[in-house]
Amino acid sequence: MNMREGSPPVGEVVDTTPAPRPARIALTGRHVDIVPFDVAVHGPDLYAASHGPEREALWAYLGAGPFADYEAFETYYRAAAEREDPLLFAILDKSGQAVGHATYMRIDTANRVIEVGNILYTPALMRTPAGTETMYLMARHVFETLGYRRYEWKCNALNAPSRRAAERYGFRFEGLFRHHMIVKGRNRDTAWFSILSEEWPQVAVAMEAWLAPENFDEEGHQFVPLATLNARKLEVEDKVLRRADLSDLAAVEALQKAAYAGNRILLGVEPVPLLWDYARVFRDREVWMLDGPDGLAGVLILEARADDLLTDSIATSPEAHGKGYGNLLLAAGEARARTLGRRTVRLYTGEPLSANIHWYRRKGYAIERVEQLPDRRLVHMVKAVG
Repeated sequence: MNMREGSPPVGEVVDTTPAPRPARIALTGRHVDIVPFDVAVHGPDLYAASHGPEREALWAYLGAGPFADYEAFETYYRAAAEREDPLLFAILDKSGQAVGHATYMRIDTANRVIEVGNILYTPALMRTPAGTETMYLMARHVFETLGYRRYEWKCNALNAPSRRAAERYGFRFEGLFRHHMIVKGRNRDTAWFSILSEEWPQVAVAMEAWLAPENFDEEGHQFVPLATLNARKLEVEDKVLRRADLSDLAAVEALQKAAYAGNRILLGVEPVPLLWDYARVFRDREVWMLDGPDGLAGVLILEARADDLLTDSIATSPEAHGKGYGNLLLAAGEARARTLGRRTVRLYTGEPLSANIHWYRRKGYAIERVEQLPDRRLVHMVKAVG
């Protein structure tokens, strides 16, 4: 066999520092508290909530249950609560009642990989903000406190609700492991999903926007679905923008620097987008990328607020000037506003940038106010898009 010269392709070099094991700690949200499972404290409530008329459906895809009586339930969960992997947590509503449980499991500290599993949601937790907040709190702890690089979700391939939930929460489907397990005497093909650490910031932006009080009416009905907030594509005209992740950080920052550098002379100060910590931008706002034939052509940064959508930045590569990408990014922001149910788009620019102001006015934006800052004046503009 003839071998080509040079080394074979290998993966990128990564930090090999192990992650800490998750501890028995409490995670607190607006709707739920997640605490180490104590069968004496949480068992009676959870048994009662999970062994009603719907018990067969609730336990269908779990490895155990339903149980013949509380004694059998208590025996099983007393042992389960003592294990380090899976590490079992009770999900409590704000009255302190156990309404579900979940575990961190298959904990691989060396590779910084961890799975969320053994999830039991009783009817009181299903299809509620509390259920979504549970998954948000557990994922945030994994990525932002413990520093894992991969978060997994696995379920029976026949479990359609679990598969839909995984994708709604921002997990990406990776494939099926056929004949993966035998559970309760039956074959299980397993569907695998994951969120990577570089994907988490934008997933978190979506989950926090969905959980925000302003996303619900007085009766608790959502205005914007989480799947919409977690969208990975934004189509406008004949182009598709893609949602960025942290693997795009360097490219986004480089384009922003190149796009705004020319404004320094006109402004007399550093342009606002060049003052940002872009890792923080990825965690706080939506970041969209437009790819051109020669690489990254444009970046659109948006912030969905309670009553409007703020277009924080529209930037195009200097090499892409004159191709209409600025118009397309502006239109994409307005399309995103309509998708998110925002009837108003706001943006701002430096007062000396008269060409920008004229361009926005031609596109239907009006000057709303001029803000005096210590080192500059910003012109705030607004447009109704509903």
